Amino acid sequence: MAILIVGSLAFDDIETPFGRSDNTLGGSSTYIALSASYFTDKIQMVGVVGSDFEQQHFDLLHSRSIDTKGVQKIEEGKTFRWAGRYHYDMNTRDTLDTQLNVFADFDPVVPEPYRNAEFVCLGNIDPELQLKVLGQISKPKLVILDTMNFWIESKPDELKKTLQNVDIFILNDSEARLLSGDPNLVKSARIIREMGPKTLIIKKGEHGALLFTDNGIFVAPAFPLESIYDPTGAGDTFAGGFIGHLSRCEKITDVEMRRAVLYGSAMASFCVEKFGTEKIAALDLLEIEDRYQSFRELSRIDE
Repeated sequence: MAILIVGSLAFDDIETPFGRSDNTLGGSSTYIALSASYFTDKIQMVGVVGSDFEQQHFDLLHSRSIDTKGVQKIEEGKTFRWAGRYHYDMNTRDTLDTQLNVFADFDPVVPEPYRNAEFVCLGNIDPELQLKVLGQISKPKLVILDTMNFWIESKPDELKKTLQNVDIFILNDSEARLLSGDPNLVKSARIIREMGPKTLIIKKGEHGALLFTDNGIFVAPAFPLESIYDPTGAGDTFAGGFIGHLSRCEKITDVEMRRAVLYGSAMASFCVEKFGTEKIAALDLLEIEDRYQSFRELSRIDE
């Protein structure tokens, strides 16, 4: 089943205690699409780039069978750029520079062939744009949305309106507390689910992820890694693995969503092992299945 992905494409300058990588291909939709591409070959991207987005970058996406006909290229401008420095614990970072460039005027237009997409994944862009995208889709089977603290603080009413049209909402623990106004994540989940999305995923970084549904709570661990080079895009990579698995399921059940959380976690664990998209652009299916099985083993108890 086709997955429509709408979000940012960007170039990042990333600095961590373990190295530096400049002009690194990034952006929410880039990470989501590359991650999901290991589960399906029907991925459609909508976004905007500038004249500095070269053919080699398109070639990378095309090598993973990602359809980029919905990506507008504006020759009179530059691609969205972000620069950041991570602290030693890798949980906090400082934004050093943000240049929206052509992304500042991004007006998503979903091409006609994309409008029948059954799965829609909306990266953390303006909630008004997210809602505009949904207005162009015929009958989506599943809508997944991500956001960030900037939109929660600057456009809370618009975000809540968009959430009424969403099936699955993904955000991190600090964003959940900010949106709900409650420090307790279980209470936060209840408050946010009452806003619209029946399924909620709260990411906790190195402490795993929580899945909230009508049938209860599922807790997924984080994968214990010795080397973490760059956490940029890990959350988007999680979303890509999550929706990628669900897109290949005959029926979406609670069990399949729990499996999807583990696949998303597996993909995110690969992402942090190298800078930018380098690792997730060069995986194979055996590696992914091995990592997924390793996640299952982390909490298994044999009687």
